[in-house]
Amino acid sequence: MSDIDSIIDNIYVRNRSQAIELLVNNALGENRVAVILFGGEETSLKISENQYRITGKIDSSTVFELAIKKLKEDGFKTIYAISRHNIITELFKLVQNGSKYGVNIQYIEEKESLGTADSLRLLRGKVKTNFLVVYGDTIFTEVNMDELWNEHIKRKGMTTLLLTTTPTPSKKGVVKIEGTKILDFVQKPKDSDVYLGFSSIFVTQPELLEYQGNSLEEQVFPILAQKGLLNGYLSTSKVVKIHSLPDLKKAEHLVK
Repeated sequence: MSDIDSIIDNIYVRNRSQAIELLVNNALGENRVAVILFGGEETSLKISENQYRITGKIDSSTVFELAIKKLKEDGFKTIYAISRHNIITELFKLVQNGSKYGVNIQYIEEKESLGTADSLRLLRGKVKTNFLVVYGDTIFTEVNMDELWNEHIKRKGMTTLLLTTTPTPSKKGVVKIEGTKILDFVQKPKDSDVYLGFSSIFVTQPELLEYQGNSLEEQVFPILAQKGLLNGYLSTSKVVKIHSLPDLKKAEHLVK
């Protein structure tokens, strides 16, 4: 117990429960759970006739394979992939159940969805502890997931968003933040003097799945911010969203 008590500082780690979780997550990181969220209509997620954003190729790997490799490196051995039927079929062709990468991939088919929160709720009953969520059209090979994960464990809150600076706040969810506490979350504001945006990666708790609202960005995150349950972790690491074929070219330097 002395080891546990020694890391309780009453600021970031407030009690033995948090201290134990931090130690367990550090010692048994290979048991972490990650979710690759890629919901929505299949046609809207294509970047060419034969490629979805998540199956777009950079050198010899697809966006999906890069995500699986990175998550495995960062200690995530159980990975859920949420998407529509045809996309899941293509993903399974690429990596099957993930065993060749040393992970266990479980596919969850989305029949329909009204938004990101609606899609994520398909996890209800499947996860019992903190879990990581990454959007499927995101390349995040430079992000230090350990730091993001541990910051979430340390802070009192339900969800911790990865934040990066953005030159185009009107294209992202932007936040007003004080310290690590997000005071306000606004999705794609028409006018904004805030240049700190949500980078489609976050760590959260299963309780998030019980919140009402179709969209994480438009409904759930703003509510969490109002309740003081939304934190931010600022990173200088580059995160690239894949919306088109030229975006794949832009991301080449991240996989060299």
